[in-house]
Amino acid sequence: MLFINTHFLKRRPRREYLNDKYTPRKSNFFIWFKRIIIILLLITLGLLLMLLGNLAYGDTRTSEFQNIEFNKLSQGSMLIKTNTSGIYQQVPLLHTDVDMHISGMIVRSNIKQQFKNISDNWIEAEYVFPLPENAAVDHMQIRIGGRIIEGRIKEKLDAKRAYEKAKRDGRKAALVEQQRPNLFTNTVANIAPGESIIVEIEYQQVLHYEQGNFSLRFPMAITPRYIPDNIQQQSTLHTSNHTSENSTEETISFSLTGWGHNTNQIQDATQITPPLQSAPNKINPVSINIKLNAGFPLEKLFSRYHNIIKQQTNDIITISLANGVTPSDRDFELVWTPQINHTPKAAVFSEKINTDYFQMLMLAPPIDGAHNGQPLARDINYIIDTSGSMHGISMHQAKQSLLMALDRLRLHDKFNIIQFNSITDQLFSHSQIASFENILIAKQYINRLKAEGGTEMAPALKLALNNPTDTYYVHQVIFLTDGSVGNESALFDIIHKNLGNSRLFTIGIGSAPNSYFMRKAAQFGRGSFTYISDVNEVNNKMTSLFSKLESPLMTDIKLHFDQNIVTEIWPERLPDLYNGEPVILAIKSDKPLQEVTLTGTRALSPWRAKLNLKTENTSKGIGIFWARKKIAALMDSIQGGANKEQVRANIIDVALTHHLVSKYTSLVAVDKIPSRPVDSRLDKTRMPVNLPHGQSTYKTFGRLPQTATSAKLNLLFGFSLMMLGLALAVLLRQPVPTQNTSNQS
Repeated sequence: MLFINTHFLKRRPRREYLNDKYTPRKSNFFIWFKRIIIILLLITLGLLLMLLGNLAYGDTRTSEFQNIEFNKLSQGSMLIKTNTSGIYQQVPLLHTDVDMHISGMIVRSNIKQQFKNISDNWIEAEYVFPLPENAAVDHMQIRIGGRIIEGRIKEKLDAKRAYEKAKRDGRKAALVEQQRPNLFTNTVANIAPGESIIVEIEYQQVLHYEQGNFSLRFPMAITPRYIPDNIQQQSTLHTSNHTSENSTEETISFSLTGWGHNTNQIQDATQITPPLQSAPNKINPVSINIKLNAGFPLEKLFSRYHNIIKQQTNDIITISLANGVTPSDRDFELVWTPQINHTPKAAVFSEKINTDYFQMLMLAPPIDGAHNGQPLARDINYIIDTSGSMHGISMHQAKQSLLMALDRLRLHDKFNIIQFNSITDQLFSHSQIASFENILIAKQYINRLKAEGGTEMAPALKLALNNPTDTYYVHQVIFLTDGSVGNESALFDIIHKNLGNSRLFTIGIGSAPNSYFMRKAAQFGRGSFTYISDVNEVNNKMTSLFSKLESPLMTDIKLHFDQNIVTEIWPERLPDLYNGEPVILAIKSDKPLQEVTLTGTRALSPWRAKLNLKTENTSKGIGIFWARKKIAALMDSIQGGANKEQVRANIIDVALTHHLVSKYTSLVAVDKIPSRPVDSRLDKTRMPVNLPHGQSTYKTFGRLPQTATSAKLNLLFGFSLMMLGLALAVLLRQPVPTQNTSNQS
């Protein structure tokens, strides 16, 4: 009998027919070898794109300066390397001479900036330079050989038009503009080949007086500003012990090269981020000569960061740099202390202009060296900047300051530490008691901190100011940073809206901090500003700060005048005073002031002082001091919601009346005689500046500075790298074919 195997009569699935077809199979080794080759090719393509990007950055900068071969130099020159071997960029020379005259509380300074065109073409030179944040710039002139061209104050747009017209006509011109209260630009047009032009700028400032010491600070370097763009509302906050999902983060458009591009938030970024000199040799030498008439015998006189030579003739002390000149890579500070029996408790300086009387009033309340009241229970948030610009000496100073601050905490205090760079990170999820164990954890955390990344201050400020605290505690925020940001106004707005009952104290770190931001942040935060530029200063300056933090405030300060006198006082609302701080007021009146009474409260006790203002001693510059104080107060009012157009009109009126440079007015000097043929080419040159002493180019920018960041080029690179990532992802997801064994029986 014949038996039929029904297995062979069943209909087979279609997939089995397909599997029966013969297809030559490749070995696993061949497949993986092919993939490795493709990956290597993609990596090579990515590296090529990055190389082209660097070349593109370099090419943008090359167009600003004249290229020259090293063996063709015929005179001393300042050179910058290019990406082409043996080719350098020839930059105009700049030398600055500073002369200062100090009398009483007023400093009158004259700055001579000498520009020398060493190229073969006509040039327009633009130089960004710092000044003290309380500088009142009121005079400018151009010196060309034996000729002098005086500058005039105009509204900013009118001054710019006058300058541009002179430039087009071939006439020499100079324009001084304020970008920030401590940052200015000087632009000089039509400098002939081989020609030197001197631009003289004069300004006035008021001395700083605190804890019995007078000090004068002259900034000479610019810490590169971090330029943020649009702010987004959602991000992730990184926390050592927890993660919060309701914080904010900024989307940053950052110039990696030291020459920023304008953004939605900072529309003048190109004016506050000059190109940097990346070579080891320092440029832009500065000489400083000072004549000091203190008005009293001195206990000591010294410079914190530069060697000086002192000579005294009668009551005048002449100070100059020991080496004659110094590179402009760190701030200069001169400090002097009166003999103990000559320490001033009050000072009055006056000036009459037309029918108006102007007074500067300084009163130093008694220093409370031994407060015996109940110690305040404090909740302190320490914010430390760990961005790339803090790398090196600055980071070391900040760490030492923070470690010392922890040692001053008492058991009934609470604390937390917040660090920020491109992200914000906090030690604890909320403030902890200052126990031995918690302080030990905090010190270990501090020792692990490293400086790298961007300077996104906004999330850190919001986190510190919005941290909930028990009403039993006094909430204080200690902010250690170099202030290297360009969005100062946006940060002031954050402080104004989120401060509440907190107090914000700023500590400026490094050789050239952004003192305008640091002082204003402390002012809006109802705290005080401390500056530390050297590790050796940490102990003394932090001790002084602790004295302020641990002592009662002088509050509710009010002035009382004769009712028949009309006065205008700036600031309008007198600030609270911390231990060792004086009150300095600018007063305008329609009659001479005879007497003024100050009242206030300290440690719940009333305080009162009466001053006799009768004096025949007049001083020049008090009217300018009053005008500068009023302009600063008007600018501050914008943070409180004042009408911007009305503020602008008021500032222009004051600035034009007192011949002052401001945000809305500029100094312009224009020659009447054309010097450049109209058909001759005019090259624009942006003068490079030094990186501040102690800072690292690599840590600050990530690579050597060459030129401005191109937004379109960044988008192209980002899109290319994204496509490379997608290609790799698709490639790696393909499974390796294996031998099909399902059909075998």
